[in-house]
Amino acid sequence: MRPMGSLSIVNCRVFDGEAGELRDGPVHVVDGRITAVGDAAAPAGEVLDAHGGTVVPGLIDAHFHAYGIGLDLVGIESRPPTYVALAGARRLAAALQRGFTTVRDVAGGDPGLAAAIDEGLLPAPRYLYTGAALSQTGGHGDSRPAETDLCGCHAHMNEVVDGVDALRHAVRDRFRRGAHAIKIMASGGVVSPTDPIRVPQYSAEEIRAVTEEATRRGSYVAAHAYSPEAIRHAVENGVRSVEHGNLMDRATAELMAERGAFLVPTLATYDAMDRRGDEVGLSAVGQGKNREVLDAGREAVRLARAAGVRIGFGTDLMGGLEDEQLEGLRLQTEVEGVLAALRAATSVNADLLGRPDLGRVAPGCAGDLLVLAGDPLQDPELVWTQDRKVIQNGRLLTP
Repeated sequence: MRPMGSLSIVNCRVFDGEAGELRDGPVHVVDGRITAVGDAAAPAGEVLDAHGGTVVPGLIDAHFHAYGIGLDLVGIESRPPTYVALAGARRLAAALQRGFTTVRDVAGGDPGLAAAIDEGLLPAPRYLYTGAALSQTGGHGDSRPAETDLCGCHAHMNEVVDGVDALRHAVRDRFRRGAHAIKIMASGGVVSPTDPIRVPQYSAEEIRAVTEEATRRGSYVAAHAYSPEAIRHAVENGVRSVEHGNLMDRATAELMAERGAFLVPTLATYDAMDRRGDEVGLSAVGQGKNREVLDAGREAVRLARAAGVRIGFGTDLMGGLEDEQLEGLRLQTEVEGVLAALRAATSVNADLLGRPDLGRVAPGCAGDLLVLAGDPLQDPELVWTQDRKVIQNGRLLTP
């Protein structure tokens, strides 16, 4: 993602990622970095007329799956790495066109795909990955049905690792391979075949081994967790990012706030699976689990907000459901309003990632921007429609 020269966006208003009101532009970007906002200095280089539209930070999806090419987990792990990487590249390119200029892949990714993106071999968002998520035997990442011992040949999205020593080795190797953070499965899930959705997974000693290694590396751990028991088990043992969290209660939300843990809700995936489960091959068991958490996800966001938890944004869309990515912003807007949803997908996610240079329109920040056709605070539909111009690293990607 090499920056190119300079770009000035004129005749625009600006949502900076945080403020509750828009400010005046223009926005100037030089060599991939924002140099000025609201500076009336004459523009230099390429000039983009926003025609009264609004510049917002590039969106961040903090729960993305490049390798989530379907809902059949055994099928994914059985595919050759070349196929999965090429299919993942297509998913990344589509996300970028929707305006997601950064994604955090919390169950997949590897240094080969990351290098290809960095070298500009394929169009993609900024790509932060965890490598395969860590799962206990019989946990959410164990794709084997109860009646068979067959398993995929690879660990594209999930790897079954048990025991403190084995987990320490797995975490260290992920950081050796360039992982941004570590993902663990701390409760059952919708698409996994053998685990009840509420039951906590991994022992306290195992989770602490993972979080201690990540902390020592200056990183953090994200945990798939639904129930109060699983969320508490994860957060008390050092997890910083709770993924989904649909079934949380008030006491658990208060614990998260006390410990400084973030919530990354993924409302889009439950809504999409409820409507399109048969289309994408979601099993009857999976559809039943999905109904258990569908409506609870909205209440979890409300509980987290009341407790003072910082709330980010993610989608968790697998297979053909990827085209619902922007619908996640609509759903989160319905729960919290457009300002909170925009902050979640920009500055809050940037803070979760430890990247203050992302998710904001301010001098020194990355030139990852969207130009919307109007004022999203007055017309929220602009946030989840495709009518936008995408700028990545100071380069206009869409005409």
